[in-house]
Amino acid sequence: MTIQIEQQLGLLHDILDEHQSDSQATASEYQQIRRLVKSMLSNQQLTDMQIADALPQIYDYCLQGENAKNQQSHIAANKENISRWLDDIKQSSPTIY
Repeated sequence: MTIQIEQQLGLLHDILDEHQSDSQATASEYQQIRRLVKSMLSNQQLTDMQIADALPQIYDYCLQGENAKNQQSHIAANKENISRWLDDIKQSSPTIY
């Protein structure tokens, strides 16, 4: 069963929001986000170009995060990016929030 793009965006938002608020993340969370992003990039339902442009950046953030020695520093260094991605998701899918 595949989940709809709105549900995927909601899940992505929730995980990124937790990263930002807790300044913590696990390797499995980064892997989950990467799988989610990969799925969304291949999804023909994704029509918002702002989100489509942000997804590769989120993917890279996760690749770097998996190998980061200090999660708090990695998340802190990406705080502005995460905030922007969260805003982009909210703007593209206002019905989920």
